[in-house]
Amino acid sequence: MSANTAPAHLVDRDPQVTPQQMAASLVPPPQFTDASFASYRPDADYPSQASVRDAVESFVAAQPEAPRRGLFGRRRREPEQAAKTGVYLDGGFGVGKTHLLAAAYHAADGRKTFGTFIEYTALVGALGFQGTVDLLRGTALVCIDEFELDDPGDTMVMTRLIKELSESGTRFAATSNTPPGALGEGRFAAQDFLREIQAMSDRFDTLRIDGLDYRRRAVDESARVVADVPGSLPDGEVTLDDFRAVVEHLGSVHPSRYVAIVEGLDAVGLTDVQPFTDQTDALRWVALVDRLYDAQVKIVASGTPLDQVYPETMLGGGYRKKYLRAASRVVALSRA
Repeated sequence: MSANTAPAHLVDRDPQVTPQQMAASLVPPPQFTDASFASYRPDADYPSQASVRDAVESFVAAQPEAPRRGLFGRRRREPEQAAKTGVYLDGGFGVGKTHLLAAAYHAADGRKTFGTFIEYTALVGALGFQGTVDLLRGTALVCIDEFELDDPGDTMVMTRLIKELSESGTRFAATSNTPPGALGEGRFAAQDFLREIQAMSDRFDTLRIDGLDYRRRAVDESARVVADVPGSLPDGEVTLDDFRAVVEHLGSVHPSRYVAIVEGLDAVGLTDVQPFTDQTDALRWVALVDRLYDAQVKIVASGTPLDQVYPETMLGGGYRKKYLRAASRVVALSRA
């Protein structure tokens, strides 16, 4: 960072996002603008990567079945087994699931959308359930990255949304770190929603993709820590804040607006990083890390390495995979 340029502050950013802007942003993040099936590089040690790539490419290329209707144009009663209308990529961190999802988006014909799970639930919050259905009806392919069921509200909204859109001909492609039948485990009373979760998962062909985290294949290290954060910031659009102040600020901004918080930034500086003591704070940070990673914003930090901010009590709970995904991503961003 130039010595004559004072950095801005992340905590001063409180963007307002309209439903129209939210809908317009349902496209792959910049780093996946050119993602294709051809540019995906499967690891030869894990054959599932190549086979899943081929399966997703075939899914996108296949012609979808027209919605079944009975006499007078009325929709027929749903059969006991719902028709498969999507593919669900289940796998660990850094195996290229988002790349394949973006490749599916770019290869698909017709109207299509791409967003994280939280972006779709935020759209429902802004437009209402029926408004979201009306907006997305007629979409050929809906891509959902980081599919997660964290609470009963999310569960009911997403299972209904997928059902409604599937019946009108929309197909889905989703990624997650959790198999569809196990969504919600350890996070809420998921057993009370097994019927809804199972009905939703029955609509997907689940494709398991194995492999090592490509972000850490070449670097078996922790997130980078510096002594002088201001002096280590690069030139460009940067911010500088105390870590705890940023975490506190996130509590006043809905996660659906985090993407606007990091818009246009080249780097964020964080001083005195400390481990989390509150799970709500930790989950908000995870959501911000996802947006920083999508925008490829460099992180420069002091204090505790950012991949070590989750205590064992948190890592042993239902959000373990979320925390590990964020840890993987901050290692990459701090060493970019």
